[in-house]
Amino acid sequence: MTITHKTEEQSRWEHFAHDADMGIRGTGVTPTAAFEQAALALTGLVTDPGIVEARQCIDLACEAPDLELLFTDWINALIYEMAVRKMLFSRFAVTIDDTKLKAQAWGEPVDRERHQPVVEPKGATYTELRVAEQEPGLWIAQCIVDV
Repeated sequence: MTITHKTEEQSRWEHFAHDADMGIRGTGVTPTAAFEQAALALTGLVTDPGIVEARQCIDLACEAPDLELLFTDWINALIYEMAVRKMLFSRFAVTIDDTKLKAQAWGEPVDRERHQPVVEPKGATYTELRVAEQEPGLWIAQCIVDV
């Protein structure tokens, strides 16, 4: 079963089934847009991203030898920030320069009553890891997340 959420004309995020874990997938016109949409899919594992207010901004940076490893580093950096800061994020601005990623994530502290968190993401895996231009002008970024 795949659940898709469209956010712009060609940008969207979705979940896809995988045994006991969950797959996240971001789609966009650029790799950065796909990374941003996948980050929304990560939040969507926990709660509805639409109810998470963009109150606080944090900066993130990652570096990896290729786009696929950069993607897992990005997702794992977000999972780390979610756990340590006890926050959820609903807005992202990603910049990718070759093998370096700089980003900002906006969100708020978890409010158990309002957010009603469903699961706690533990880490991005290399299972079904893919970052590629699916067709001209349409990128996907996906992986399985341990929950």
